[in-house]
Amino acid sequence: MGLILSKFGGKCVSDAQEIAKIKDIVKGDAAGEAGDRRYIVVAAPYITTDGTAQKVTDLLYLCYSHIRHHIPYQPVFRVVCEKFLMLAAGLKIDIDLQSEFNEIQKRMEHGGSEGYIASRGEYLMAKLMAAYLDMDFVDADGIILFDKYGRLLEEETDSAIAAELKKHETAVIPGFYGTLPDGSIKTFVRSGSDITGALVAKALRAELYENWGDRAAFLTADPQIVEDPSRIEHMTYAELRELSYIGNQSMPEGSIFPVRRAGIPLRVRSTADMENRGTLITTKPSDAQNADDRVLTGIAGNANFTAFSVYRGLLGSEKGILRKVLSIFEDWDINVEHVMIGVDSLSVIVGTEGMEGRESEIVDELWRKIHPEDVVVENVALMNVVGSAFYHRPGCASKAMAALASEGISLRMMDQGASEINITLGVAPEEFEPAIRAIYRAFVG
Repeated sequence: MGLILSKFGGKCVSDAQEIAKIKDIVKGDAAGEAGDRRYIVVAAPYITTDGTAQKVTDLLYLCYSHIRHHIPYQPVFRVVCEKFLMLAAGLKIDIDLQSEFNEIQKRMEHGGSEGYIASRGEYLMAKLMAAYLDMDFVDADGIILFDKYGRLLEEETDSAIAAELKKHETAVIPGFYGTLPDGSIKTFVRSGSDITGALVAKALRAELYENWGDRAAFLTADPQIVEDPSRIEHMTYAELRELSYIGNQSMPEGSIFPVRRAGIPLRVRSTADMENRGTLITTKPSDAQNADDRVLTGIAGNANFTAFSVYRGLLGSEKGILRKVLSIFEDWDINVEHVMIGVDSLSVIVGTEGMEGRESEIVDELWRKIHPEDVVVENVALMNVVGSAFYHRPGCASKAMAALASEGISLRMMDQGASEINITLGVAPEEFEPAIRAIYRAFVG
């Protein structure tokens, strides 16, 4: 294999033992996948105190907050500095971190922006990693570019990364941040180092984007619900998006879109479990996926949804009724997850957390604007049953419904996505976990 862009984050960069594995991956063949890993992206490490892991980035945000409110920030910043000094000592790196700390502290005390302060965890980690791996340090400042509104300039970023890295045979790039037109630092959303990694992989036309972090692989089901669920060895980007939609196996959209659009495969792995090859994500299903009798890729769900069902004779045939109903939720800035229409009814399903106690106001609006015969509000759990093989294998939906029926679980709703690779099922919240287990057993065993 040719060029592999590797991003390392989470616990992979949080202690000397795990960082030593990174050297074996980058310089050797510890990953079990030969390739050219000349360029890597790193995230900020965790700090573990009293058994609780806290990201350095959170402490740096706290420093900024303390400065704004005229609270001494130095004790918090000292904890951050001690973490990097400890890593350098454990790795036996000869690096002048104190000069870096002094410069950061000077900027903190003279109007350093929130973006600048929050990004220093990634900056320091990249400095340390470059020294340890004997690679060049290339700052994301100047190659990850935003416009004045904070929107990523993807084409300009693509060109800037490619042009800069041509000057370096090897490089470590800090994740999470870039530059606004005025030269100030702008950060991505949390887990933004994944986005940086995807952007660098795309700019370099890498053959593979490796995302090394806390997740060793994606699993077929939530291990808190299903005991020892199987690993997903291979899935498509479309399947990942469906599993992320209402489940908890998510990655930031920005960390997927650049490599997905460029057709670059993504492999998710962790240095904590080197024997585990992780999950490979590609644009198309593998031959093994198409041939495998196990048509299920994964099940994901959430028990925290609210369904608003509106009833009136011939409601479904009324012109413009869907627009009228959806405009009510739009006015309240509530994202609609699913819509189901019948002859005399229409149901809208939204995330309960986004309601913020506005249920009664929405019901009042429905009565006032739609003039229904009845409005029923109830909690519901949704599950996405996902598999690329669903669209050409008959009986998948009936298999899922039979699994629920065998456990005496009543189906509240069912919908198949337009891509035909997922089936969305709704059940009562108290039956959510038994439903997940029943479907897992039916498809996986």
